[in-house]
Amino acid sequence: MSTGTRSRRVALDALIRIERDGAYANLVLPSMLAALDPPLPERDRRLVTELVYGTTRMRRACDWWIDRFITTDPDPATRALLRLGAYQLAFTAIPPYAAVDATVGMASPRVRRFVNAVLRAGLRADTTWPGDAVRLSYPDWILDELTDVLGPDDAVAALAAMDEPAVTHERADGYVQDPASQAVAAAVEARPGERILDVCAAPGGKATALAAAGAHVVAVDLRPSRAGLVVRARATAGLEPDRVAVLVADGAAPPLRPAAFDRVLVDAPCSGLGSLRRRPDARWRIESDAVVRLADLQRQLLAAAAPLVRPGGVLVYSVCTFTRAETVDIDAHLERQHPSLVALDPPGPPWRRVGRGARLLPQDAGTDGMYLLRLRRADEGGSNDER
Repeated sequence: MSTGTRSRRVALDALIRIERDGAYANLVLPSMLAALDPPLPERDRRLVTELVYGTTRMRRACDWWIDRFITTDPDPATRALLRLGAYQLAFTAIPPYAAVDATVGMASPRVRRFVNAVLRAGLRADTTWPGDAVRLSYPDWILDELTDVLGPDDAVAALAAMDEPAVTHERADGYVQDPASQAVAAAVEARPGERILDVCAAPGGKATALAAAGAHVVAVDLRPSRAGLVVRARATAGLEPDRVAVLVADGAAPPLRPAAFDRVLVDAPCSGLGSLRRRPDARWRIESDAVVRLADLQRQLLAAAAPLVRPGGVLVYSVCTFTRAETVDIDAHLERQHPSLVALDPPGPPWRRVGRGARLLPQDAGTDGMYLLRLRRADEGGSNDER
């Protein structure tokens, strides 16, 4: 078996597990590649990753490409094989004859003629997409939400940017972190000797960046398994435990003394619509009604975090999403409920100011999408000057 054929078989097996078992692409694929004996050459590992992530990401577009030529829904394994073939033909530079031959060659005898007929029909047909949601391969509600918040041009540009594979960025300390997340950590403006709380700290990239600036960080996360990721990030960054103290606790009810921190970061759980480049199956997992539940959680986290900031200290809120409920509506809520928190200037370009905060779009800097809000708690005398 050639390495190209073997690569496609691994990709197909991963796609079947993602569809049939609900496996996460970013978890199942690395474990499958690590278990191969002999291992695939690096070039073929990259091919497998592109095929799995790309086919998963472009699932809706691939299904439309396929469904024009079938009248009965195929079984899940055949559907996965057709998607794999459609992705290669519609979205890669792989020669069509090679994509068709390789895909048909993996089909069982029972469906081989069917798979061949569908793929060849797609090659002959005109591909005029029925709309942006299909062409860009997103649920309708995501396109509608982003269009409402960003406007049609920026919404389409953001979704198109997130159809591109993510680029790996490694910090000087060896930790891999998207530049948008690095920018959030920088916006906290940690100073040597300060006490900083990172409320939802896992996997630990922002907490370790804050500690690297000389601060003493308390990193909180709800689940022990996720707190363990922060411990691992601390080791990767070469930081001592006293620089990043890891605490398993509920960020909505943290067992911490009021006004104990110079700065508090609430990088809250969110719908993640700005990080879809790195999470190829997330667009199919998140439901529109989850946004309301997440916004409620975000308000709870901020209500618990605000009293922990010392007078004159800074509270930073960030989410890697664009929805109105999780961004500007949160800002409006804080302005009503916490008038002692006064906005600081947001970062400049490529960030775009929105309300009192700022938004970073994927197409502006080749990063994840992000929303950021920086606030200062008034001191007892009513001033907002820092010590």
